Amino acid sequence: MDANSCIIRGGTVVCADRVLPGHDVVIVDGRIAAVEPTPADRDRDFGPQPDAVMGMLPVVDARGAYVAPGLVDIHSDYVENVASPRPSVVMDLATSLYKADRELVSHGVTTIYHSLSVYGAHIFDHKPIRDFGNVSALIERVAGMRATEERDHLIRHRLHMRVELDSVDLYDEVEGYLRSGKVDLVSFMDHTPGQGQYRDLLLFGDTLKGYRDVTDEEVRDIIRMQQESEKLTYAQITQLAAIARERGVSIASHDDDSEEKLAFMDGLEASISEFPITLDIARAARARGMHAVAGAPNVLLGRSHSGNLSAREAVAAGAVDVLCSDYYPAALLDAVFVLHRTCDIDLARAFSLVSVNPAKAAGIADEVGSIAVGKRADVLLVREIACERTGGQGAPRTMPAVTRAFVGGRSVFRSHYPDQPLGYGREAREERRGERPLAAQGVRR
Repeated sequence: MDANSCIIRGGTVVCADRVLPGHDVVIVDGRIAAVEPTPADRDRDFGPQPDAVMGMLPVVDARGAYVAPGLVDIHSDYVENVASPRPSVVMDLATSLYKADRELVSHGVTTIYHSLSVYGAHIFDHKPIRDFGNVSALIERVAGMRATEERDHLIRHRLHMRVELDSVDLYDEVEGYLRSGKVDLVSFMDHTPGQGQYRDLLLFGDTLKGYRDVTDEEVRDIIRMQQESEKLTYAQITQLAAIARERGVSIASHDDDSEEKLAFMDGLEASISEFPITLDIARAARARGMHAVAGAPNVLLGRSHSGNLSAREAVAAGAVDVLCSDYYPAALLDAVFVLHRTCDIDLARAFSLVSVNPAKAAGIADEVGSIAVGKRADVLLVREIACERTGGQGAPRTMPAVTRAFVGGRSVFRSHYPDQPLGYGREAREERRGERPLAAQGVRR
């Protein structure tokens, strides 16, 4: 019996376009072999089951759980926090990736794109982890993890190279990495104050003061220096984009704030618009066929920390189709359920924002990102856990929690929460009111 074959039985399966209560997911040799209704005579049978190909398959009890695709996070700088827990400290980089591995899978992330930045000037703060020497070392280590990702690692590690336009002196190195095949996604960024994320110069000044002890006069000097700094030329950006296309690397723009910028990036065949500044620009990006990305922390906060686009509003309007963790991996799964409960977003659609859609944007949807026959079996069991007990008649607040995770059909993570007494969790509350749980009704919200 192979360790990457099993039957996940009796859960509510979240597919790319629908939710299927009471279904089994059959995994054979690391791939999804079938998604089918749980046979009535097997609803209570959770022993090994016969399979024509594999013999006896172990059965995983998924009753009461959502069976969802593993999350695909195409923009995360989380590994920087693991490798550099204090600004002046850099821990062992290889070990840090293993530590990130364990943390990310607990939040349901099964494919991560580590977003490592190539900067010219460090205007907010200087973290040694962002020195190009450390960035290069991380690139090499991420690239080395691929060959054994379903054997030696819990999740799939990929590289998102973020190229700041003032990194003129590092052009040759960036080009070399794009040609090497070690980059899986490239984005072009311009954080020059007065446009993009920092089009509001007062907001830029306040943000800068949050990082550094500077006067108003020093802020003005920094703004002037940044606005006058040398940037990559049109020809250089065009050349880097051409190399990316040749290598099959997805291209992203960043902080789009105008139709002109979208048109320029569209001309480079960019498929992703990260963090569009306004709802109109997000809609314009989608109209061009680009995937529009917002941060999952923005969903949880109900606003952008920079005062820009509200992710909740943009998702509800259909203007954003991808969420990323940005700096907070725990936000991805929570954002799915916030959108489902608070914004009345269909659960399948909410999950698609963090699974199949980012997989499409990164060009890997033929392998991962959804629960479908033939795909790699990156699968989560998600249960609703009481996170805040209240007195009286009120039911406690719940949160989604990953209790099992499979990557390539191999069980890589398991958590054990105490049994929840009757009345805890959304489904139990609805049953107590005499209603069938939404999942059991097949209702999509």
